[in-house]
Amino acid sequence: MIFTAGVVLGTIYLFVSERLRVDVVAALVMTALLVSGVLTPEQGIAGFSNVATVSVAAMFVMSAGLHKTGVLDRLADLMSRWGRGSAFWSTFLLMLVVGFVSAFMNNTAAVAVFLPVTIELARRCGESPSKMLIPLSFASLFGGACSLVGTSTNILVSSISQRHGLGGFTLFEMAPLGVILAVVGIIYLLIPGRFLLPDNGVMEEVQPADHPFVCELVLEETSSSCGRTLKNAPLTRDLDMDILEVYRGREHFLHPSPHFKLQAGDSLKVRCAVSELVNLTQTYGVAFRKMESSDCTVFTEAVVGPGSPLVGQSLKSYRFREHLPATVVALRRSNNTVHKGLATTILRVGDVLLLAVSPESLAELNSSSAFVLIRELKTSNTRPHLRSLSISILAITLFLIGSGTLPLVVAALVGCVLMLLSGCVTPDEAYEAIDWKVIILIGGMLTLGSAVEASGLDKVLAENLLGRAGAYGPWVTLSVLYLLTSILTEVLSNSATAVLLAPIAIATAQNMNVDPKPFLMAITFAASASFMTPVGYQTNTLVQGPGRYRFADYLRVGVPLNLLFWILASILIPRFWSF
Repeated sequence: MIFTAGVVLGTIYLFVSERLRVDVVAALVMTALLVSGVLTPEQGIAGFSNVATVSVAAMFVMSAGLHKTGVLDRLADLMSRWGRGSAFWSTFLLMLVVGFVSAFMNNTAAVAVFLPVTIELARRCGESPSKMLIPLSFASLFGGACSLVGTSTNILVSSISQRHGLGGFTLFEMAPLGVILAVVGIIYLLIPGRFLLPDNGVMEEVQPADHPFVCELVLEETSSSCGRTLKNAPLTRDLDMDILEVYRGREHFLHPSPHFKLQAGDSLKVRCAVSELVNLTQTYGVAFRKMESSDCTVFTEAVVGPGSPLVGQSLKSYRFREHLPATVVALRRSNNTVHKGLATTILRVGDVLLLAVSPESLAELNSSSAFVLIRELKTSNTRPHLRSLSISILAITLFLIGSGTLPLVVAALVGCVLMLLSGCVTPDEAYEAIDWKVIILIGGMLTLGSAVEASGLDKVLAENLLGRAGAYGPWVTLSVLYLLTSILTEVLSNSATAVLLAPIAIATAQNMNVDPKPFLMAITFAASASFMTPVGYQTNTLVQGPGRYRFADYLRVGVPLNLLFWILASILIPRFWSF
């Protein structure tokens, strides 16, 4: 029990300090519990075969099917037309649509799709995006709390309840209270919340350090770059320049790879800042042919999203140019713009990158999982002819879950397989759609939850942590449990918080001889009510960069909303789920 308590405290410390990624922490937790013998190997890896883990993975694929068939793009198009003119009604429509969508699919994916739409709506209304992006994120959290499949947290708590013989949640069991909270949240953000949201002005693009130019250079025989690859040539290694094209006799190489070998006489079309042109010919053995402004280059902004392979890496360590046909010109983090040291800056979720890219490469860039383009871009990567089919598959899946015809995990797998067989999503896209960091986190945290139960730590914590509150009755205990969950979810992941506290909630209810369902519902709703910090939930982090929000902005808007939800949940949960 003491060892397990140490693992719990160590896990909380690592989550809060962010010294390691959450999935690495989850793997460490699982390993420690297995090596120590607290759990058997079968118990230790059982989290990955848990119905919640498999269900969440299947729902990721379902969400990808809706995305790839253009369902969300169609909704975004309609919103762009309906929301013109009024900032108030545009924000209301935005929250209504995103809240509804998030009840049935991954809310991070929904926010990623509607991010450029929100910025375009703000532009058309003459409104600051900072007035609309936090409502976008919060609306996805409102919607996620309205159905069993809205977030992974709901599925997790339901599976824990089922494992303890208490029965799982039905598809829309949370909807009555979820809708009430959503309505209150939308009214709050539309009226008092608008005065609390910062006005950071109309969105300004990140700008390059100085104006870039496109130059044509000829590589002379005396150049030290002759016979070397682009990534090793002094010309590109020492200078901040990007080689767009190479002409060699009648051969033409567009956007040559870093392994392309240069030869004497090559004509290079390069883009670089004016500051890099000084003494270029004498130092690097090249001759100018002509120089022009780089108007042919498209500059676009992109946000590093949750699950991006760029997170935790620098452009240099990721080998950005080998993976993506673009050049990073600048980076904005909150209100600070970085021009120097870009190659070695460790990237975080929410960073906004200014990318220089050829018009022909925009479509490829838009389909990358590395980031979300802020500027709305229409591409032909979707399959609009399968749009109705993907909606039908979702409806069938929800019917199977809601009617009780099939268990959640089986119905989710049926929907996942139908999406694959129908071509709504390809197998490769399905693998990319699954946020493996979340899956590892869930598996590892379920292992920790099992250890808390197996060691008896849940009963000890229930008696000591919530025992005093229990003396005042189950209503007070429920209110304390909701508040504790709400605070922890701001610093831990919502899934980790739910898995840690659910066994304690069940043990507390058993000690008090009351039904555990109200306590479990308190954890479910509180874990999704992450409004006070940009790191509490992925969608909050995703809008931080584009909205140029500070940490204090989330506190100013989120604290009153959290308190409001706490009071409402404490009063209403026992009315919907009696003790």
